[in-house]
Amino acid sequence: MKLNYRIIGYLGFSATLFFGCGSTGDIISTPVENIDTSPLKVTELTEAEKKNWGHLDLERDTIPGMAVDRAYEEIIKNKKGKKVIVAVIDSGIDIDHEDLDDVIWTNKDEIPNNGKDDDNNGYIDDIHGWNFLGDAYDEQLEYVRLLASNNTSDPRFEEAKALHDKEYQKYLGYKTQYDQISAAVKSAHETLTKHFGKEDYTSEEISAIKTEDPSLLQAVQIANQITANGISMADAGKEIEGAQEQINERLNFHLNKEFSGRTTGDNINDLTDTGYGNGNVKPVKKSEAHGTHVAGIIGAERNNGLGANGVANNIEIMAIRAVPNGDEYDKDVALAIRYAVDNGAKVINGSFGKSFSPYSQWVRDAIKYASDNDVVFVHAAGNDSKDVDVEPNFPDDNVNFVEVSDTYIRVGSLTQNYGAKMVSGFSNYGQKNVDVFAPGSGIYATMPENEYDYNSGTSMAAPGVAGIAALVRSQYPKLTAAQVKQVIVDSGLPLTTKVVVGGDAEDVRSFSELSTSGKIANAYNALIMASKIK
Repeated sequence: MKLNYRIIGYLGFSATLFFGCGSTGDIISTPVENIDTSPLKVTELTEAEKKNWGHLDLERDTIPGMAVDRAYEEIIKNKKGKKVIVAVIDSGIDIDHEDLDDVIWTNKDEIPNNGKDDDNNGYIDDIHGWNFLGDAYDEQLEYVRLLASNNTSDPRFEEAKALHDKEYQKYLGYKTQYDQISAAVKSAHETLTKHFGKEDYTSEEISAIKTEDPSLLQAVQIANQITANGISMADAGKEIEGAQEQINERLNFHLNKEFSGRTTGDNINDLTDTGYGNGNVKPVKKSEAHGTHVAGIIGAERNNGLGANGVANNIEIMAIRAVPNGDEYDKDVALAIRYAVDNGAKVINGSFGKSFSPYSQWVRDAIKYASDNDVVFVHAAGNDSKDVDVEPNFPDDNVNFVEVSDTYIRVGSLTQNYGAKMVSGFSNYGQKNVDVFAPGSGIYATMPENEYDYNSGTSMAAPGVAGIAALVRSQYPKLTAAQVKQVIVDSGLPLTTKVVVGGDAEDVRSFSELSTSGKIANAYNALIMASKIK
């Protein structure tokens, strides 16, 4: 887990303020010979483009989206295809959301709220999926659980200890900085509000101030730094409060060796101890928004005049709550994958991950189970700016690069800026362990309680690809899961553009070196390639 992408920017502000300083397919519908010389988009994205850029097209719009709109306009048109169940293993999902309520999976073999396991699948009243977390939400990170267990014989114990010491001190530093930032911005906002007699003053009004009053001068200086980033002082105050909340969660829960969030009463070390949890798949509080956002990217109702369109048009979303505010448990993830497979999902999205995984084999076995049962599993590459060929991110589908699944797709993240800044600075990458890239920065989608907002992460890139997988499976239901993976990987746009890697301006490489395919996912091409497979 990383801090919100804008939060790091405030740390830079703080420094100034306080310290003075796959294989190659032969059917590619989009002409690729000139892709790498596509013009850079020099105009600012419109509001409509910002909300939909992931569905736009590099060739037509000079924006590295997935060509979803083009796929509907030129290929799908009014063809509905076959209904596909997509399991979203994530935090809770607001299944009553106005843009999701008509696409939520319902288990027709289960009688609601009768306290019985009517379909004998081991889960009582699992009407729309299953909640493996019970009422819990906050959790430790996995390496903190290792330290809390005091299992000094674990080969990664000393690594975990060193990492914890480093991270804890880092977040203590963040807390100090953010407390200072918050106080400074709040004071400046109060000073300017008093000066103007209103809270909604503009950057132009700030720049027009002429004064020798030291406190007003300082308020102007602070406000100019904030508004230069395209955000108002009031909104900056809200974002800073959000950052402080994240930092406090990190210190109080994720990195706290004394904290235990598990409430389900099961033996976390016993995979056969099942049936725990409940059928309530909704978030426990409004800020538990990740799963709702991911679900919207995949399948929010299309063309209903609300929010943003999902990628896939004929799906049912199976909600599986298994990802807390902290690191998920391997047991929950393994059972969640198996639940999805056993209850009819043909695509699974996993927008989660961690660097320590004590029972990684349980999850790997579940991924193989999905593959053996013709299910595509799409997984986010992670947000640590790292090469996952060198530093592992779990879950994965291989041991020493020997794969157990041919239906697992790992996805890195793109920004809307074609060219050198095309790869999201936070995105993990790997020429052997990442398959393809897709839009993941500034993605607009559903949030709890009928709201919508932008989020960033490989968590947002994976569901875009899961949506393409569902679209292909819907339009071409005779294709196997392995064929669907190959279509997605092979049909992407291959680029050799030089890009900044891991947000490090000194690390510039060919985009082709960052994944097995060297490509960005493309729904338009995928559907055309799928149509050619016999």
